[in-house]
Amino acid sequence: MVYCQRSWKVARKLSSINFAAAIGNHGIVCKHFINTGILELSQEVQKALKYGSPLVALESTIITHGMPYPFNLRTAQSVEQIVRDGGGVPATVAVFDGKIHVGLTTNQLERLATCKDALKTSRRDLAWSVSQGKVGGTTVAATMIAAHLAGIRIFVTGGIGGVHRGGHNSMDISSDLTELGRTPVAVVCAGAKSILDIGRTLEYLETQGVTVATYGDSKYFPAFFAPASPYLSPCNISNATEAAQVFATNESLELNSGVLIAVPIPECNAKDSIQVEHAIQEAIAEAEHKVQVGKDVTPYILKRVNEITGGKALEANIALVKNNAKVGTEISVEYSKIRAQKSYRIGSKGGNSTQHSYRGRQSSKVARRPVVVGASIYDLNVMTYGTDVIYGGTTNPGSIQQGVGGVGRNIADCLSRLDVDPLFISVVGDDIEGQSLMSQSNHMDTSCITVLIGERTASYCAGLNGSGDVFLGVGDAKICDQITPELVSGYKEVISQAPLVCIDGNIPRDTIQYVCDVCNDHNIPIWYEPTCALKAIKPFETNAGKFLTYVSPNLRELRQMYAAVEGHQPQSVHDEDMSLTDIIRECHHLCSVLISHGLHCIILTLGPDGILVCRNTEPEDMFPCSYVTRRDESAMSMASLLHYPACSEVHLPGEVVSVSGAGDCLASGVMAGILQGHEPDICIKGGLLAANHSIRSLKTVPDSIRSQDFSVESIKNWAPWTPACIL
Repeated sequence: MVYCQRSWKVARKLSSINFAAAIGNHGIVCKHFINTGILELSQEVQKALKYGSPLVALESTIITHGMPYPFNLRTAQSVEQIVRDGGGVPATVAVFDGKIHVGLTTNQLERLATCKDALKTSRRDLAWSVSQGKVGGTTVAATMIAAHLAGIRIFVTGGIGGVHRGGHNSMDISSDLTELGRTPVAVVCAGAKSILDIGRTLEYLETQGVTVATYGDSKYFPAFFAPASPYLSPCNISNATEAAQVFATNESLELNSGVLIAVPIPECNAKDSIQVEHAIQEAIAEAEHKVQVGKDVTPYILKRVNEITGGKALEANIALVKNNAKVGTEISVEYSKIRAQKSYRIGSKGGNSTQHSYRGRQSSKVARRPVVVGASIYDLNVMTYGTDVIYGGTTNPGSIQQGVGGVGRNIADCLSRLDVDPLFISVVGDDIEGQSLMSQSNHMDTSCITVLIGERTASYCAGLNGSGDVFLGVGDAKICDQITPELVSGYKEVISQAPLVCIDGNIPRDTIQYVCDVCNDHNIPIWYEPTCALKAIKPFETNAGKFLTYVSPNLRELRQMYAAVEGHQPQSVHDEDMSLTDIIRECHHLCSVLISHGLHCIILTLGPDGILVCRNTEPEDMFPCSYVTRRDESAMSMASLLHYPACSEVHLPGEVVSVSGAGDCLASGVMAGILQGHEPDICIKGGLLAANHSIRSLKTVPDSIRSQDFSVESIKNWAPWTPACIL
């Protein structure tokens, strides 16, 4: 009696979901089911949901019932990797130990693939399998339910169930079809399995109000192993952008039904489709003879088809699933971009609302998130073993390490690690470097990174000597010219509501001008990271420079900025011949001129000599955030100049290996403090702490930067000293 009562309770909770309100309230629903212990999201999925990264749900009956071991495990792992390589986060769904798991660990995948008594779990089976602690492979229907509860909108599978042959008499109709009619999830598949009655399946989907579209050039609905059936699809979708737009519109209309996107199996994998079809007919006849009924029919037929074809059907099955994963990930990436531009608006049925907000602060229309506009760059660090570099074509012994970077990306990365939720606007190419960069950014919000077809991802090669200093840098950032005002204008509303906007010097001058104009119109503070001496002057070549609030140059970049403002060529100076006192005296003059032209704050990096903080206000005055008053003549002169040492007496573990990411992490740490409302001294010291983490790693933004180590108390303990007041 107890087990029946528990099943009933779970069933009531599962069936009580108000799917009509899910567009606005899925976060609340998801939290409810997590709190009741029914839904278990992996950490990777939780991060992706937090940052709005593209997510792709994956079913698990293909693992438990669709393929033999070890093909099932290898395929599942390959499909997850395809999703990651495409810039998405895989979320395989299964039932374990009384919970619906969304996102599986390696051990859980292995357990699922080797389980001999896993249940084939559809909607009707969820309550039973969860309440009894069973292992269950989720069907299309059950996976749609779990994905929807978790807030995942794109789901990839092999093929859907449908109306079985003779179903008009037996009423053997898959619950996949009814689920598509009541759960707003986009299902990417290779059509219906050809063992089904495809004509009646399409008729039933029409009755359920499901949008059905074939993906690509064909107008015919695919038949799983065959790229086309005799039946026309109601709609045709040419590419991932169109597919994402269709589903987003389906959501906007609150139709509360799914969208079925049927992707034909690639022609190269369909060459044996005639042989497979003959095998299907033979297997169907056997199934009828053996009186196979219900949910056992499909697994039996697929197993026999594979046996009859000598494994060719399995090869085709694996190929089409992988292809679906590639297409589904592309759709999820495009859908995330649409959500990033439109889903910040509040409001849903019933008066409830959810939004991505920065630390709970909400505007009446748009979630207030800091915005970073800049480069995403694939890095190659070449480090010599000695401090003296040998020139003249001689090979220097050393090491080579690949990584990800770009000033804008580094800042967005570091802010994300410090529990600030930035919107990052950038571009990458559709190449291996771009895929690698996206796959290493799952902890960030990558929904506004545009993948440009036919373009090369920006790349940078840094030559580092044994001390970690850069002696040569070679960059190919031509793709950054595609970060145009037109591209950025798609995020104008979010920019106009941001508490802070950061731009780097890699983006074009007209884009810098556009962002500065938008921020000026709405009094949004702007942080400019110069990137290098040649790009430092970009804002000052137009009137954008007078709208900047913060800049974070090194001494060479500061000299370039000063020369641009004063209208003359920068003088050649040998810094090694200057004392720190002479350098500070020069910086005092240069910064005074720049602040007189409208800058509020200059954070000047001096390498091992620390940083100078030059402001138009007193040192204890809070840094401008969310709103900045411009053109105040009384605040256009330098009022304070502080010198901070580079390191604390409290040393972090590890030696200095690279300084290439120190400036970006410094800026990020200061920004995070500003956005969190900390006092200026804590903001600066937090930036220095982040920079000290960076110089001890070849990764520009190391994993050691964690928000829990950047509390006010932690920063005070690391840097208990008071900076030197120069002015």
